[in-house]
Amino acid sequence: MDKIKEKITSNSKETRQELRGKILTYSAIGLIILVVLAIFIFVASKGLATFIQDNASLKTFLTTTTWNPNVLGADGKPLVGALPMIAGSFGVTILAALLATPFAVGTALYMTELAGKRGRDFLQVVIELLVGIPSVVYGFIGLNVVVPFVRNHFGGSGYGILAGAVVLFVMILPTVTSMTVDALKAVPKHYKSASLALGATQWQTIYKVLLRASIPGILTAVIFGMARAFGEALAVQMVIGNASLLPTSLLNPASTLTSVLTMGIGNTVMGTTANNALWSLALVLLLMSLLFNVLVRWVVRKRKM
Repeated sequence: MDKIKEKITSNSKETRQELRGKILTYSAIGLIILVVLAIFIFVASKGLATFIQDNASLKTFLTTTTWNPNVLGADGKPLVGALPMIAGSFGVTILAALLATPFAVGTALYMTELAGKRGRDFLQVVIELLVGIPSVVYGFIGLNVVVPFVRNHFGGSGYGILAGAVVLFVMILPTVTSMTVDALKAVPKHYKSASLALGATQWQTIYKVLLRASIPGILTAVIFGMARAFGEALAVQMVIGNASLLPTSLLNPASTLTSVLTMGIGNTVMGTTANNALWSLALVLLLMSLLFNVLVRWVVRKRKM
């Protein structure tokens, strides 16, 4: 009886395996959370040092246009006007999203509703190839193709927000297209069947039913594409001109948060005002990434409702 009781009350091999699996899973989740928190705390501590240690003004940082952290202004505070970089980042991101969205939606509609199997397979290969191309290759193509084209047809030096947006448009197009395809495939098939049964044409069904039903998914794809564009550094740095000036035209040289970071972080000493100012730009980038994630979750929640 004692042996039977011990066998019944003791954990089986499967139970112990499940327990070990749970421990490993929760440990991995905890490690990921700790890494994310550590990154956020590290960047925040470095970025806030500009305002705590170096006494820079947050209002000056967000609203002025003079970027020269090594020089003190008339008020005795460093000149850390980040508005040109913030405006440049939003400029290239929004313009790239505006250019990519119609192409991505059109390609996704063709792949899901119009193309045959060969056409879908071919476009899928093209999208995968575009995703796998390194950023530096996009930058070289932009430097040798896009910049001269802009210079010859629109004027100016060719460097600027327009050139950066065109390069980013090509870079984010595969991401937006793939997610839009998934959004269109997620529309219940009986929506389409009911629309066609009521006498609607194929194009009426696409416009009135499929696109409207997949709007939350398309918005999610566009937001993900904007997040990718906002954080891109090397390709944009090669074509935007890297001038810390408030952009007044799409053709004028400008700069982004990422381009200033990549150019300056290796030329400053840790703990100096210039280095702290660059970490403040990194903090803005991190906060924008969090904002994009919050927007995605909000759109997904609205979609479920």
